[in-house]
Amino acid sequence: MLWLTQGPHGNAISSCNWMQGKHFDRLSRHWRGTCIGLEWGKAKIMSLRSAFRQIWQTLGSIKTGVILIILVVIFSAAGTVILQRPMTEPDDMQRAYSPTMLRFLDATGLTDVFHARWFVSLMVLVSLSIIAASIRRFPNAWRFYARPYKSPDEHFRRALPAQAMIRIKDEEVGLGAAERGLRHIGFKSERIVRPNSFSLFAERHRISEMAVYIVHASLLLIFLGGIVDALYGWKGFLMLTPGTASNRIELRTGTTKTIPFSIRCDGAGEDTYADGTPKRYWSSLVIIENGREVRSKEIVVNDPLVYSGLRFYQSTYGRTGKLDRLLLDATRVSEHARTTQELSLAVGETVDLDPDTTVQLAEFIPDYVVQDGRVYARSNDVVNPAVHLIVTLKKANSSVNVWLPEIPGVAENASSPYTFEPKDVKTQVYTGLQVSHEPGQWAVWAGVLLMAVGLTFVFYVAHVRFWAVPVQDAEGRLALWVGGTANRNRDAFEVKFKQLVEEIRKELKREMVHSVEVDSVSR
Repeated sequence: MLWLTQGPHGNAISSCNWMQGKHFDRLSRHWRGTCIGLEWGKAKIMSLRSAFRQIWQTLGSIKTGVILIILVVIFSAAGTVILQRPMTEPDDMQRAYSPTMLRFLDATGLTDVFHARWFVSLMVLVSLSIIAASIRRFPNAWRFYARPYKSPDEHFRRALPAQAMIRIKDEEVGLGAAERGLRHIGFKSERIVRPNSFSLFAERHRISEMAVYIVHASLLLIFLGGIVDALYGWKGFLMLTPGTASNRIELRTGTTKTIPFSIRCDGAGEDTYADGTPKRYWSSLVIIENGREVRSKEIVVNDPLVYSGLRFYQSTYGRTGKLDRLLLDATRVSEHARTTQELSLAVGETVDLDPDTTVQLAEFIPDYVVQDGRVYARSNDVVNPAVHLIVTLKKANSSVNVWLPEIPGVAENASSPYTFEPKDVKTQVYTGLQVSHEPGQWAVWAGVLLMAVGLTFVFYVAHVRFWAVPVQDAEGRLALWVGGTANRNRDAFEVKFKQLVEEIRKELKREMVHSVEVDSVSR
């Protein structure tokens, strides 16, 4: 290896190995590794450039993009088939999958696909692949779009599938007939003047050549929205009973998040069909911010309340098992008269039955069971309710425990001066709200709309081009060469091309008849 450079004492060193001995050892202290270091640095830079170029070409290839998009589709489908947290209750997850399978799904992130880091990385790779493919192919596409081929040469005319030769007597007559024929089928033509030739060019829907980039942009917007939602979005759950308000959301991670306003439930319920099956669940919600009611809406499934970037969906509805009001009849049993009065009680509420007697609703048990002489609640489902009333006699200064239904060994119903008959039990209801913050949704919806536009151009809008050039045919006579092409929907284009040729022939015949008539008049 040779190089020329300035030595430590001004002398020129032209080789790495031309000197030996003490002089070389002395100089080598100043120049040791310089030649090898420079070449190594250049090789390293070239290696990095080569590696980057290879990665860029791999990302920009159609095969890579198709594989990555297929993977995104597969895992997205998995996210719709596999139960996802936190929308699914833990008990439902455990019932659906075995413990081993559930641990595997949780470890791989398949129970929360759209927030898994590997899925975000996959979307980033797809986006980079789309960008690389677009950048690599865009210059040629833009050149084709910005500078359309308007004057076809002989090689182009020979290779064009759709073409026709029409005999003409004069170039101007032929071009005029072609202009009128193009106008008849809805095309505006342009005259192309070259130093040695004249021709016509007409086209429609050139923008469809760029439709693929519209689709690429829409995919990038959709993936951008998904990435933003995965990184900065969150979902949680809020349970409210009518009359309560809260600003604390329970996130899927088990933690709570405080939002800058409160949401109050003014009512919740269900509408049913005539046979009793549920028709719809609804919740009446009010947004309270800075002590003021700023927004209200009655939501149903798939019709959320949206405020300040948060969406409140109707997720669940049910009964808490706690009593709201108990309606019952109290009847006074005496030797002379039998009087009945209607009562409405809440838990802990006391009312007067007469000047000497009061009744208090002490307990409501939605699903009772008796064990060891005591009454217990088996569940919060109102399937086997029991009511504990305390009847107090003021003069006797005594109390009687009344149970509905009468529970042997516990109830003292016979000692009560009143009998009680329940009429209706109104239990408290709750509404479960799914709360989501999805800052990337604007990009997703913009991408969906843009994709609809792009796919419309891709499948339904064809770039059609026509040329008309006066040429010499094989016999050396003057003819009008007519050609055309379309980037899609070839069958419809062939019909349009035949229509154009027929219109040009008609125009030439009219011109010929007109010329004969003019000649006759002039004679």
